[in-house]
Amino acid sequence: MKRNVIISKTAEKKLEKLFNFLVKNWSIKVKNEFIEKLDSTINTIQSQPEIFPSSQKAKNLRKCVVTKQTTLYYRFTSSNIFIVTIFDTRQNPKKLTKPLCTKSAEVH
Repeated sequence: MKRNVIISKTAEKKLEKLFNFLVKNWSIKVKNEFIEKLDSTINTIQSQPEIFPSSQKAKNLRKCVVTKQTTLYYRFTSSNIFIVTIFDTRQNPKKLTKPLCTKSAEVH
């Protein structure tokens, strides 16, 4: 069963920033290739949410490596996939804790 996908405001902002970075520093083609990978990953998560490992960062959180520079963190219920955040793995890992622990990261 495919679940609905809900993207947090934090994840939306990070995706927008990432898309702008890809276009500015690489090309629209690179951005579109990333979007294809992301869409494919989300489709996999929708149909098999347990396929990716649990994260040690927060309770009931899973992580999925989209590219070697980008990791997606999500939670799921029987009917929804909630994308909590997108993380650039080149950043300091301590920057990841805040988006995972805020109220906006919770599934309602």
